[in-house]
Amino acid sequence: MRHREPAICLRCIDYSETSQVVCFVTRGCGLVRLLAKGTKRAKSKSGGAIDLFSEGELVFTTGRGEALGTLIEFTETVSHAPLRTRAVPLNASLYMIELVGEMLAEDDPHPEVFELLHNALLRLGETGAPAAAVLAYFQWRLLRHVGLLGDLKACVACGSAVSARGRAGRDVYFSSAAGGLLCEVCEAAVVEKFRLPPAALAGLAAMTAAQAGKRVNLPDKQADAVNRMLAYHIAQQLGKEPKMASCAIGREKAPDIRKAKPAR
Repeated sequence: MRHREPAICLRCIDYSETSQVVCFVTRGCGLVRLLAKGTKRAKSKSGGAIDLFSEGELVFTTGRGEALGTLIEFTETVSHAPLRTRAVPLNASLYMIELVGEMLAEDDPHPEVFELLHNALLRLGETGAPAAAVLAYFQWRLLRHVGLLGDLKACVACGSAVSARGRAGRDVYFSSAAGGLLCEVCEAAVVEKFRLPPAALAGLAAMTAAQAGKRVNLPDKQADAVNRMLAYHIAQQLGKEPKMASCAIGREKAPDIRKAKPAR
């Protein structure tokens, strides 16, 4: 079947001297893997070699079963070139496209995720964009869309409200397997958990308020703390740490999942 869809390039691998295998997220067809014949030729009928982040109108046919589809034409409308000029936005963008490729299934449309990625890449390309905040909102919304993140307002074990610091100054935790926050009383019974500093809880509260339509700020300290927690949760759900997590969040900030068992 022939399709024409808005698409963003997530991965591209050399297939031969003249061809590529390219993975796109499309607005109406979800993830598609295509054989792009001849795209590396100087005069390619399909529009030329395709790069990561390239966004445009994709014409393709789908394959049968696990067979690759075929790219017929790709007309680039947005190159997202500014992302390639600064390390921080570039690393955040590489992490985001990796997450989309890992967390969505092929041929399963998620137009909201397509729009989320489109908007996040545009925002990161702007001069002075708060990369940590953009990444935190992206991870938050992606996880909520695919059903892997709840409201995070109360302890998932007992239902009590969770404050920035527990009673007697004890820490609050997040458990990926339990699917939410753990108060200072209930966390003792759970092995798999991630300690949340007050900045993380403040950041989560800010994003919840933003989702409700309120105008809020997400300072870098809060965004960094939220990114650590969400990256930990993603690694637990995938059973592995995404390749770009350390670069996007910062090596000194990346979550350590070695001591915790995967959630699934």
